[in-house]
Amino acid sequence: MNDLEPTTSATHILVIDDDPAIGKLLARSLKKQGYEVSVAEDGDQGIKQAFQIKPALIICDWMMPVMDGLEVCRRVKGNANLSTTFFILLTSRGATEDRVIGLDTGADEFLAKPINLNELKARVRAGLRIHHLSQSLRLSKQQLEAELAEAAEYVRSLLPNPKNKSQVSIDARFIPSRQLGGDCFDFYWLDEDCLVMYLLDMAGHGLGAALPSVSVLNLLRSRSLPNVDFYQPHEVLQALNQVFQMDWQQNRYFTIWYGVYYCSRQELVYSSAGHPPALLVPANASGDLQRLKTTGLPIGMFEEMPYTCASQPIEPNSTLYIFSDGVYEINQPNGDVWGLESFVAAIANHHQPANATSDAPSPPALDHLLEHLRKLGQQDTFEDDVSLLQIQFP
Repeated sequence: MNDLEPTTSATHILVIDDDPAIGKLLARSLKKQGYEVSVAEDGDQGIKQAFQIKPALIICDWMMPVMDGLEVCRRVKGNANLSTTFFILLTSRGATEDRVIGLDTGADEFLAKPINLNELKARVRAGLRIHHLSQSLRLSKQQLEAELAEAAEYVRSLLPNPKNKSQVSIDARFIPSRQLGGDCFDFYWLDEDCLVMYLLDMAGHGLGAALPSVSVLNLLRSRSLPNVDFYQPHEVLQALNQVFQMDWQQNRYFTIWYGVYYCSRQELVYSSAGHPPALLVPANASGDLQRLKTTGLPIGMFEEMPYTCASQPIEPNSTLYIFSDGVYEINQPNGDVWGLESFVAAIANHHQPANATSDAPSPPALDHLLEHLRKLGQQDTFEDDVSLLQIQFP
């Protein structure tokens, strides 16, 4: 037997009709087919039974006292536990306008009076097939969501914890979207003087994007790229581009920002590949916020793509932000996208001193900034992965 075919011995059908004769007729006919059948004599009783037995299919009369079939349908379809229940309206109303009203209310099918028992059997079989298919799809969706949540937790377990060494303070947040994307980041010391920091964003969503990003993290963390000077960001990007060509990676590419901070000389050397610019905020709130970015297409697009380095002197108490595009590609309720320029402005505003006489405000807590981003989209979850690093220099 096909897995989507109803197993009649375990399939429960609820009949709701204020005419006892019709209720008995339907129940007797359906029981002969092997279905388990319950009967309710009005809409209020039918709702109570539906919530209790969670039937696979409901046959409900349209015109009833106390509560009509449309209201029963609304309440059934509004209950998450009955979302896959197939709903058939039993009616003598044959006008197209009436059927439109029924469909808009949530009815799945209609059965005309007087009842043709052969038509009844056919519509019930079809409705149950759809119900079991809907249940199967919902189960698959739940399993996929569980797998993505597990994958997100695995990615989170690989990411580094906040650090505070030689007065360099690093805070970070990784918030996976519902679909899970390809964000990944890391920071660690190459030696006592040099701190590596990078963030990458793999194209696409799901495990197909998350797993390659983890591969990049492991490759960089173990320094397994041959003949590469990891103190030179452009060499790292060129080596990654040789290994992760999209022709060999199921057409996946990624953007990355990679930097090395030299504590002794207070200098940041960096390179980027199609990634949003890092934002350097000076300690003096009146100073100019700087965007740190080099030219270069995302990793994997062209095998011979050259990458370049740039350097930036770091003033004491400056703050650097490295992020994925999920922090600013936020859909607004009016349909607009918030955008990078708005995010830059938000970073600058968050660094304004609370006291107008203070020139050196403390960097804002990342949780406060992320809460601001959530309010913009008016939802708890983000549509894309959100990764954000905040580095406070001594």
